[in-house]
Amino acid sequence: MEKLIKLQIDGREVQVPEGMNIIDAAELAEIHIPNLCYLKGMKGIGACRLCLVEIEGMKAPVIACNTKAKDGMVVNTKTDKVQEIRKFVVDLILSMHPLDCMTCTKAGVCNLQKYAYDFELKESSFTRKRMGYPTDEANPFIKRDPEYCILCGRCVRVCKEQGTNVLAFMGRGVGAKVITANDKPLQESECTFCGSCLDACPVNALLEADRWRKGREWEYERINSVCLLCGNGCDIIVSTKDGSVQKISAGAPKGSAERYICAYGRFGFDSIEAETRLTSPMKRVNSELKETTWEDALSIVADKLKKAGKGAGFISIAGIENEDAITLKKLAKDVVKTKNFDTTMSLYAESDSLKNSQTADINKADLIVLVGLNPSQWERILPALDASVRRRVDRGAKLVVINSSDTKIGEAATINIIGNETSILKRIAKALIGKGLKADKKLEASVKDVELSEEIEKAATFIAEAKEPVLLSSPSLFDASANIALMKGKIITVGLESNAHGVALMGLTTEGKTYKEMVSDGMKVLYAVGEVPLNKRPDTDFLIVQNSHLTELAKQADVVLPSATFLESAGTIIDYMGRLKYLPKVIEPQGESKSHRDIFIHLAKIMGATIKRPAEAEVKKASKVETKLIFSPFTKKEGLDISPNEIIESVNASVINGSRLLWLKEAEKAVAV
Repeated sequence: MEKLIKLQIDGREVQVPEGMNIIDAAELAEIHIPNLCYLKGMKGIGACRLCLVEIEGMKAPVIACNTKAKDGMVVNTKTDKVQEIRKFVVDLILSMHPLDCMTCTKAGVCNLQKYAYDFELKESSFTRKRMGYPTDEANPFIKRDPEYCILCGRCVRVCKEQGTNVLAFMGRGVGAKVITANDKPLQESECTFCGSCLDACPVNALLEADRWRKGREWEYERINSVCLLCGNGCDIIVSTKDGSVQKISAGAPKGSAERYICAYGRFGFDSIEAETRLTSPMKRVNSELKETTWEDALSIVADKLKKAGKGAGFISIAGIENEDAITLKKLAKDVVKTKNFDTTMSLYAESDSLKNSQTADINKADLIVLVGLNPSQWERILPALDASVRRRVDRGAKLVVINSSDTKIGEAATINIIGNETSILKRIAKALIGKGLKADKKLEASVKDVELSEEIEKAATFIAEAKEPVLLSSPSLFDASANIALMKGKIITVGLESNAHGVALMGLTTEGKTYKEMVSDGMKVLYAVGEVPLNKRPDTDFLIVQNSHLTELAKQADVVLPSATFLESAGTIIDYMGRLKYLPKVIEPQGESKSHRDIFIHLAKIMGATIKRPAEAEVKKASKVETKLIFSPFTKKEGLDISPNEIIESVNASVINGSRLLWLKEAEKAVAV
């Protein structure tokens, strides 16, 4: 439990955790201390000098972002002396900054504009300076304009802390500049276009490339939602205007250093209105797909499902919402009367490995153990997890990576152990037992004869000495990882899709043929929901594809049903941390597209059955599974039926093929060549 101290800020008594800086302490007292360089969660660097405050008993003002609050301290944040210094600093910055606030895209959310207003500064009293640096706008994602840069260093620090290390300072003083390696354009650097720098920049130096004349900030409606494009399930803020999405930002609080979403999540929203978007049902007439009505399409599907009965199969991605999963199971099991329903989750996980996953806060962990996982911002496989782990390591946590092959995340590890993961975990278990940690007798017996090494002993020491260790495991290595967690720490199973945990807890796991069997063995009728990893039509008499885009598989279908995107449907998911997250309907569905559950409910009605719309209570009841880790022998699922890359590429295919992200794919290929 954190030790609390008391201090006084502007006459208000506030109680804060020991070690907190004065800016954060003042925030708890609802007092804002002006600043331009500070990012919550990161160590203050005092670059802007705006956060100066006076402390009784001290001769000169101190920097609030890197001064720790102390018990009994009396702080004054708005003395005449402090305000005079702040006005001088803002005045100086304005002398080197374009004063085009009337047309600036960041007007309304620009911190410099706010402070200039507060200090009644319309012009600078200093001689105007212009550096004449060129603008970098050769890519379709991020525009960099050094003329607006105030050298706060936020973008550089965020980029470094998350491990991408693309941005750095060149030069010193007022002539300094934020650059990439050799000052190349972003697309010629190792930039992943995650846009963390966009969220960090307090002015107009970094901006979405397509934002010009797409509305002023005060015209936007900002809606908190969740991205469903990969297993991270990142929080996002969606800005809309006139019923259309204008931009997407990371969902952490403004001014936080922990804001991250990948390029797909930030820039892929233009796929909503792409040429490949399905807006009306289609049926095959002779050899061509032709548009038809919902009643006609669903009548055909209903007839085929009735005749197929137990010979029908349903396959789905694990990135659908909980409410969709519940409704799909009812349609298959109760209406069609088939036990053949499964999701892509079964290709890389058993449902128990997800149901028994625990919860923990990575941001509080002093030791992170990655088991069989290879998160990567560069390959966009669980990119936010990669960024979170690197950020935590940068702040002092230790990292142990256990993987059968060398990984890029291993570069950030305190210990990087390459080899058979199950064997490594077995040896670590023995080392932990040797250090006095309690273990099941069966576990002790199973590791009795294994040999230890120096790196195994070192890893075990880290685990034994850690206060809050967290194990992040691939689903196939859950059993082996759980044996370590039983002795020390928490275990989190990380699925590859946004709602892998949710579909498992909602019960959308096969009772008949598995996903793989339905695809390979042939079904009378196969009903594919979402962006399943198939390009070639499976051996089936009748294929139904329900998706938001006309994919290669959809082109081969007998009936195509247009579904809404996750931004066009309200529902919930359960992320890999076990958190129930809500997704509102941000915009109306394009054309005649409908949410997955609406399609299922309508289809059931045509088949003569009634499916009630899932209530929130039903979802919450299914999601509350008491976690009990039970010892099981060390086991390893040999390989996956599909690689992480294939799953991620499949789920993101619609987004990539329908948007400017195609440019990113082509650019990556060019760099690789």
